[in-house]
Amino acid sequence: MRDMPDVETVLPPQPRAYPGVNWPGLRTLYVREVRRFLKVGMQTLAAPVVTALLYMLVFVVAVGGAREVHGVAYGTFVAPGLIMMQILSNAFANASSSLLQAKFNGLMGDFLTPPLTPGEHVVGFGAGAATRGILVGVVSLAAILPFARLPVAQPWAIVYFGLGAALIMGFIGIMAGLWAEKFDHMAAVTNFVIMPMTFLSGTFYLVERLPEPFRTFSHYNPFFYLIDGFRYGFLGHAESNLAVGAAMTAILTLALGWACLWMFRVGYKIKT
Repeated sequence: MRDMPDVETVLPPQPRAYPGVNWPGLRTLYVREVRRFLKVGMQTLAAPVVTALLYMLVFVVAVGGAREVHGVAYGTFVAPGLIMMQILSNAFANASSSLLQAKFNGLMGDFLTPPLTPGEHVVGFGAGAATRGILVGVVSLAAILPFARLPVAQPWAIVYFGLGAALIMGFIGIMAGLWAEKFDHMAAVTNFVIMPMTFLSGTFYLVERLPEPFRTFSHYNPFFYLIDGFRYGFLGHAESNLAVGAAMTAILTLALGWACLWMFRVGYKIKT
């Protein structure tokens, strides 16, 4: 009886179905993240708009009145900061809640089983978070426009700082979601890190009017440069050095993206 040939001599090694980037898998992860927040649109899209309008009511009608800042109405000055605040908070919430809920529901294996590389995981979660942040920002802008007529002085700054802020907070959300072991941990990050940095960033006021040491602290706060650059895109006036803000945005995006990549590579609090 003749010996059967080795399988390898009959079937040569098959190349990976998707050489390089697994585009179908990456697209599936991204679509999952987008659909996840669209299914609860009242919570993820409508609620932030209501929050932004309430801030406009409190700070513009009750506080601002007829005040002007740098030659523009106080409402016009505040509006870009409110929009950026919604971008920051919603990009963070999307990535962090997705990973933390997967942990609690025992679904982390669903992210590890598909043939996705750590880089593809980072891009999928980060792009999904950025999409929610940008979408909420656009909806908030549409809701605020009837109350504050915003000019557009530098479109590139609006796009650059808006997208950069969404990616930065998306990556921070990924890191927080992988690190947190319970909802108390996530609440601590939100209440003691995200919120203080947001309110000390010049969203509702000029940073130069803050007393020390808060004025100095604000110039080390990356949210200040993101909001100031975004506001510059609308009003054409900036408190900070735009070159510093643009460089900081690029460096933070790359550094945080690399940190997320490392966490997925080593399986930080995923494989244990």
